[in-house]
Amino acid sequence: MTKGHRITVEPSDRHVRVVHGGQVLAESDRALVLRETGCPARYYIPPEDVRLDLLTPSDTHTHCPFKGDASYWSLPDAADLVWAYPEPKADVAEIKDHLCFYDVEAG
Repeated sequence: MTKGHRITVEPSDRHVRVVHGGQVLAESDRALVLRETGCPARYYIPPEDVRLDLLTPSDTHTHCPFKGDASYWSLPDAADLVWAYPEPKADVAEIKDHLCFYDVEAG
């Protein structure tokens, strides 16, 4: 990690729900919360708790020097709404294949 940059991953104690256009896309009591310096907390949800049937793989791929290479999925009206790290770096190995959404309700 770069000096001053920190990432932590831990089980969330919150119920996490993702709704888009009135449709529930994910709901989980098993999400992981990733906290990264300079970024909002992000919830990574196990694939079993995500409506994968509603998502279409995207051609978008990005690289994070701290987490690795991300793949994206879209909805018909929301491009690249979801991402995951199929082969994350060792420091964040727990998030492997978990999906992260831009808009999440955590309660």
